Amino acid sequence: MQGSKLYVGNFSYSTIDEQLEKLFAQYGEVKSVSVIGNKGFGFVEMSSVQEAEKAKEALDGSDLDGRTLRVSEARPQTERPDRNSRRY
Repeated sequence: MQGSKLYVGNFSYSTIDEQLEKLFAQYGEVKSVSVIGNKGFGFVEMSSVQEAEKAKEALDGSDLDGRTLRVSEARPQTERPDRNSRRY
């Protein structure tokens, strides 16, 4: 792993930031948590690459509220085209 930011997916739409923070805090210091709307995924940033790796190894495939979590290294955000611009 190269970064300390993790993608976390396949959790319940009702999951909140605090639940993920508590879960990931077992593996190190959590710098930030961001649940994306009611979409069942989000991002967790750990304070070091080592802590992120430890959390990923422990939590990928684990159960949270009856759902199997998917945890992987977050990919850099790519710039998307503006949806409002139209080409003719």
